[in-house]
Amino acid sequence: MAATDDISTLSFEAALQRLEAIVKQLESGDAPLEAAIGLYEEAQALKAHCEARLSAAEARIAQLQIDPDGRPAGETPFPG
Repeated sequence: MAATDDISTLSFEAALQRLEAIVKQLESGDAPLEAAIGLYEEAQALKAHCEARLSAAEARIAQLQIDPDGRPAGETPFPG
């Protein structure tokens, strides 16, 4: 199982790829109970990490405000 510190350093794409691998492994039913529990816990941490990365990306997106002459007049944060 990956440590939480390790997960926090993953890119969104890497975390999602690991999450997909865990889901496949759990769906196969091949993991013993204790291993499946550990995988589930890791998956929960990865899911939270991916959600946090998406929220951070949305927060960085800004809407450009245009003045009556069509020039940029400012930015507002992404609504959400």
